[in-house]
Amino acid sequence: MSTSLATYISLPGTTAEAFEHWHEVFGGELNLLRYGDTPMEGLPFEPDPQAVAHVTLSLPGGELAGGDVMDDQDYPVRDTAYSLLYTVDNPEQARELMGQLVAAGGSENMPFEQAPWGDWYGQAFDRFGVMWAFSSAAAGNAG
Repeated sequence: MSTSLATYISLPGTTAEAFEHWHEVFGGELNLLRYGDTPMEGLPFEPDPQAVAHVTLSLPGGELAGGDVMDDQDYPVRDTAYSLLYTVDNPEQARELMGQLVAAGGSENMPFEQAPWGDWYGQAFDRFGVMWAFSSAAAGNAG
């Protein structure tokens, strides 16, 4: 196994739906494991068998991983303190991906346009409250 870094996100019972949605938007390879599919002996809690124990979405350039929150705490998901930054080859692709998240119940946080540093950049919250930032290197007339 080689060294790698993945983003891990815990969602309040919506992990399966979120990762399936992201798989539809971004493609990649989705692997989802529910607690009911695993031996549950020895766990320090009693999970719902339908809750997500672990999920990965492998995309070109990286991996997202996650699972359902297993306690009764109310953890905020929607925030601007973090975002998932997805850098793609061209502005059109980024604009399309961002548009798919917005069209599926998300909202635009920052329009996708040429940034002061010359590249293209924009932000959208998906319907799960996760902020996605999109970037692409400057290209000819992409606007």
